[in-house]
Amino acid sequence: MVDEKKVNQVVESRNGFELPLLLFAGFRSIIDALHRDLAEHGHPRARPAYGFALQAVGRDGAAISEIGRRLGVSKQAAGKTVEKLEALGYVERAPDPADGRRTLIRLTPHGDDLLARSAEGFDRLRAEWARTLGEERLTALERDLCTMAPGGAFRLDAAGWFTG
Repeated sequence: MVDEKKVNQVVESRNGFELPLLLFAGFRSIIDALHRDLAEHGHPRARPAYGFALQAVGRDGAAISEIGRRLGVSKQAAGKTVEKLEALGYVERAPDPADGRRTLIRLTPHGDDLLARSAEGFDRLRAEWARTLGEERLTALERDLCTMAPGGAFRLDAAGWFTG
């Protein structure tokens, strides 16, 4: 039986589970577009996690244990990620000039290029969102997301999110 009161009526309802799915879909659309662009510009094997790891290495380099702390993963997990990045030519191992017993992981020119192209890509994608949504709406969205983020800070670690 059709409820005559609801025929041709626009009913807007939102379920709580939709918000994280929409946020994740927006995130995926940006990341997927960025990686298509990176693949076309010399980084076909780059993966989203590599950007986080390269940020954890930083411009000055870092020991594997520090990379693990910055990412919120074990030293062993950080070591495996560094091995992948090293095999792809994004990082290299070098002696620490301040402590000869320590090895630093440093970005290579190829790693620097990936980070630079990523930054350019993120700027381009943000500009596309601004054209679609309008700069005021996008700025308001960013401001609102900053308000809702715990402590207003960005964290690299997502340890345990997708694993048991």
